[in-house]
Amino acid sequence: MTIKKHIPNTITSMNLLCGVMATACAFGGQLSLAAILIVAGAVFDFFDGFVARALGVSGPMGKELDSLADNISFGLAPAAIYSTYIKWYLTGDYETPLSSMTASEITLAAAPLIMGVFAGLRLAKFNIDTRQTESFLGLTTTATGLFTASLIWMLPGNEDFFRAYMTPTVTIVMVAVFCGLLVSEIPMFSLKVKHWTWSGNELKVILLTVGLLSIIILGLGGIAFTIALYTIFSIVKAIIVKGKKGGDA
Repeated sequence: MTIKKHIPNTITSMNLLCGVMATACAFGGQLSLAAILIVAGAVFDFFDGFVARALGVSGPMGKELDSLADNISFGLAPAAIYSTYIKWYLTGDYETPLSSMTASEITLAAAPLIMGVFAGLRLAKFNIDTRQTESFLGLTTTATGLFTASLIWMLPGNEDFFRAYMTPTVTIVMVAVFCGLLVSEIPMFSLKVKHWTWSGNELKVILLTVGLLSIIILGLGGIAFTIALYTIFSIVKAIIVKGKKGGDA
C-alpha cells in the first residue's frame, strides 16, 4: 500500500480536525477562532478532492470520510456558533452556565443545533444522488459553513448592530432557511468555467466580480454577502428556467 494513497484522506482528516476544534471553540465562546477554523477546514476540503484526482487514488473510504468531515466542519460547527451567539445575546456572556438560564432561553439557544442534522441529511442525500455531478441541488454544506464563519467574523466591534438586527428570532429563522436550502431541490448553478467566452458565463463573471469586490471591502465578511448573492442568483435562474419550460410545454 503506497503512501500516496493516504495523502487525500490525511488532508480530509485535517478538515475533520478543524471542524472538531471549531465546534469546541464555538461552544467555548471563541467564535472568531471557530470562524477561522471553519475557513481552514474549507481549504482542506477543496484540496483533498483535488489531490485525490491528481494522484488517481479516489476511493469509497475517502468519500465517506469527506462527508463525515463536512458534517462536522460545515454543519455542527456553524450550528454551535449560532447556538452560542444566541446564548450571548440573551445573557450577555458566552460562559453563562445552562443552570443560570431559563427553560425558554435554553430552548432558543439549542434550536440552531438542528442545522447539524440537516447538514447530515444533505450529505447522505448527495452521496446517493447521481444527478449532482456537474452542479448541486440545494445549498452545499461548505457554503453554509463559510457563510456562518464570514457572518460571525464581523461580530467583534459591531455588537450593537448585531443586537439590533440579528435577534434570536431572526437567527433561528435564518437557520431554518439554511436547513431548507440544504435539503432542497433548487439547482445551484455550477461555478466551473468550461470556456472563456461571455455567453454562458454571465452569472459566474458577475458573481465572482462582486464577490471579489465585497471581500476587498469587507474582508472575510464579504464571503457571506457573496454566498447570499450566489443563492439568490441560483433561485432566480431556477425560476426563469422553470418558467421557460412551462411556457414551451
